[in-house]
Amino acid sequence: MKKIIIDTNFLMLPYKLRIDIFSEFSRIRNFNYTLHIFEQSINELRNIIEKQSGIDKKSAQFALKLIKLKNINVIKSSQEDVDSLILNNLDKDTIIATQDIILKKELLKKGTPVIILRQKKYLQLVERKLYK
Repeated sequence: MKKIIIDTNFLMLPYKLRIDIFSEFSRIRNFNYTLHIFEQSINELRNIIEKQSGIDKKSAQFALKLIKLKNINVIKSSQEDVDSLILNNLDKDTIIATQDIILKKELLKKGTPVIILRQKKYLQLVERKLYK
């Protein structure tokens, strides 16, 4: 069973761009998977709600609701930043969903598949050999 870890910025896409990332996960996969998020990502979302306004605040609020609604597994984490947590918790069955360009490049260098958003409307699974 594959494990898809969702980065904080990726969970904010459903509200910002009106995209159903969960049906897109199902569309692009040809394997069984479980969805996960680090506890620190939840803290980041709460921080956004507290300190920002407008679409970012609403996106973060919606993301917190989605975590509960979609029963996303929460991985207990230390006080590290989410990017470090992601990079330090990889195995052969891990796929990362992120929009962070630097993180995406690091993951692909390590050979970890990444799910990205294309044309603001659909997801694509990118593997090292496909990425230039």
